[in-house]
Amino acid sequence: MNDGVNGVALGVFVFFFLAVTVMGFLAARWRKADNEASLDEWGLGGRSFGTWVTWFLLGGDLYTAYTFVAVPAAIYAAGAAGFFAVPYTILVYPLIFTFLPRLWSVSHKHGYVTTSDFVRGRFGSKGLSLAVAVTGILATMPYIALQLVGIQAVLDVMGVGGGENTNWFVKDLPLLIAFAVLAAYTYSSGLRAPALIAFVKDGLIYLVIAVAIIYIPIKLGGFDDIFASAQDKFTKAGAGGLAPAAAGQWGYATLALGSALALFMYPHSITATLSSRSREVIRRNTTILPLYSLMLGLLALLGFMAIAAGVKVDNGQLAIPQLFENMFPDWFAGVAFAAIGIGALVPAAIMSIAAANLFTRNIYKDFLKPDATPAQETKVSKLVSLLVKVGALAFVLTMDKTVAINFQLLGGIWILQTMPALVGGLFTRWFHRWALLAGWAVGMIYGTAAAYGVASPTQKHFGGSSKEIPGLGEIGYIGLTAFVLNVVVTVVLTFVLNAVKAPAGVDETSPGDYTGDAGDPGVQEKLPPATAGAPGGH
Repeated sequence: MNDGVNGVALGVFVFFFLAVTVMGFLAARWRKADNEASLDEWGLGGRSFGTWVTWFLLGGDLYTAYTFVAVPAAIYAAGAAGFFAVPYTILVYPLIFTFLPRLWSVSHKHGYVTTSDFVRGRFGSKGLSLAVAVTGILATMPYIALQLVGIQAVLDVMGVGGGENTNWFVKDLPLLIAFAVLAAYTYSSGLRAPALIAFVKDGLIYLVIAVAIIYIPIKLGGFDDIFASAQDKFTKAGAGGLAPAAAGQWGYATLALGSALALFMYPHSITATLSSRSREVIRRNTTILPLYSLMLGLLALLGFMAIAAGVKVDNGQLAIPQLFENMFPDWFAGVAFAAIGIGALVPAAIMSIAAANLFTRNIYKDFLKPDATPAQETKVSKLVSLLVKVGALAFVLTMDKTVAINFQLLGGIWILQTMPALVGGLFTRWFHRWALLAGWAVGMIYGTAAAYGVASPTQKHFGGSSKEIPGLGEIGYIGLTAFVLNVVVTVVLTFVLNAVKAPAGVDETSPGDYTGDAGDPGVQEKLPPATAGAPGGH
């Protein structure tokens, strides 16, 4: 690591950061609507994005700075076990092809902005809707924090902020500035800002990966030497080699499957989905998004390259930024750092918007001010998006970074418990609302308690996301175990509650709502007045 500031890399980084900042503010004029005082406009970009904008937005949403840093860092630390992220991003796309178009159609028909809007309308239950909203906000907060951790990792490697003994304000000032800029243009432009910046972000990431996958192996003697170095490291460490041992295979498989099920339960994934202008846009995106999985597979190989390059860091999250610092010319290291930094800004913006929409629609409007106007909803959502970012920033500045990473794993356990209500509700009304709420509670309690009991070398609690599966004796992903318990409780209680004819709630949707597309007869008439005139086929 350089003793001082890498001026050239920092200059390139600042150039790209300023460029996307300008784009963020200009985005307010992009696809500008006549009526901007609605969540459809600020929080969903007017539901007007086509195939390519949606593709870049979803890619920028799902493939974050944390992915860029943490996936290869997992390979660097644990070997091929870290590749679980590759199969789960392959599994997820056939899965979402089955339900995302249905969610888009019913949301377009009824003007739903969040998953909780749909759950409330489908099951006639504000309590279940509140549970889904609170879970989404809880799961999103540490995810936003980790985007800021990604920016901080890049700044540390460039030598910005001083050493560990530097005054905290001076050390964290660059991160505070980046946060303030992000907050400002998100407040001003809403979802249009990350949608526009996503083009730059993904272009930079593809460029950096293409160069890295060719240039770095040439400097290190080829992939044979890279894999041999990694094999040697893990053999000496007693891990048995690159591949996970037999005892770790259940953990690998359950983590991949659980992560695939959870990915599109996150509010930011749904926000990006609902911003598209037609059902067909969603279907096309589920077929071309796997291109990002190819990118992720190449990206993961950087972990092995860091081993072969002799990168030594105390914090594994610094391994890839340090690899770029060591291997690339200073100017291209700056490009790589900009890709990581901008790769944090895009998802952080979408996540804060999604969390704010959940609070506004499903807490503020449902419980605090039912007669809120569209303009009031938009104002509250803008303010809450700022508060969410402040909370995430406080999380980063006051807690150990390892804790932040493990809390993000806990977020995955939590968000998976919303799947029965969301995905189940898209296909059937058989599940009883009280049974879904009870199943959610059991999954949340078990998942949180089990994760609390996991220790690691650095902490007593929340030290990981895997634990022994009850009844099997194998180590597996806690989130998937909690999900199975959730489903079992939901199914059993549904039988009981349906048998005693417990009130099932009013379903405001109809079968045809789940298959309609933009422009179909009757769609516009049922939208709220504030959204009916928005652009994009409404």
